Amino acid sequence: MIEIFLKTLPFFGLIGLGFGAGRTGFFPPEATAYLTKFVFYFALSAMLFGFAANLSMADLLNPRAAAAYLWACGALYVLVMAIAFLRRARMEEALIEAHCSIIGNTGFLGVPLLVVLLGPDSVPMVLLILTIDLIVFSSLFTIIITLSRDGRVDSDLPRKLLVAVAKNPMVMAMVLGLAWAATDFAMPAIANDFLTLLGAAATPCALFAIGASLADKKVERLAVVSWLSFGKLVLHPALTAFAALALFGVDPQSAGVLIAAAALPVAGNVFILAQHYNAGPARVSATILVSTLVSIATVPVVIAWVTSF
Repeated sequence: MIEIFLKTLPFFGLIGLGFGAGRTGFFPPEATAYLTKFVFYFALSAMLFGFAANLSMADLLNPRAAAAYLWACGALYVLVMAIAFLRRARMEEALIEAHCSIIGNTGFLGVPLLVVLLGPDSVPMVLLILTIDLIVFSSLFTIIITLSRDGRVDSDLPRKLLVAVAKNPMVMAMVLGLAWAATDFAMPAIANDFLTLLGAAATPCALFAIGASLADKKVERLAVVSWLSFGKLVLHPALTAFAALALFGVDPQSAGVLIAAAALPVAGNVFILAQHYNAGPARVSATILVSTLVSIATVPVVIAWVTSF
């Protein structure tokens, strides 16, 4: 347990360094925005392309794992929305709270952290989770919020969703990587060196950017924020463990990656959705901050547990 905690400290130390740089004003919001853009469009995409290019579609096609993760996310989604409605929250607020409970920071934090701590064999499950989060649940959120506001689903919505997916560099990096892998061509040495060099920047820059982005966030509505953080850091991995190990019989190694990924704090892109749809952005911002801080203690516990499988 202590060994796992010590291994996670450098990752959270980089987040803390970014937080300090942002909090003191040494790293202003504009700099954070551009660093995040660099990670999102270049460094992390290069890393994901490299991972996917060394896999095959068969590596990602794990129906039991996908079903277990979808079941756990769906169950928690419904629970969080139901509790929000009991508090008389608006549909937009209930929906964004449900989204907070299941969308973890798999891209910026999970990819570097889980691959290092759980080994390269964790890559297929990490990419599977990214695919589900970025395509299935982002689309579900958009469809439900559009239906609640307009009373109908726009006939042009499927095209808009496809365009949104196509514009996401992480999704496209994985798609292109798998397409390359399907050709069975070896990656040219110069291209491989380029991707390795660029991808190596993803981990430190992503973690620093997470910290810097938290610097201007404040905690409001502590009771709701605490509930949402509990849902993300405790209920999500617990339900994922139940679904993977008890309901769907996922192999222990894959189940461990699913559970560890579910234990990650709330992703920053949930705030972007909340801000775009004016659906409780302050609440989401505070949940990202609190869940990230608390995850310093909870993530090592979960990872220590899953490595014992």
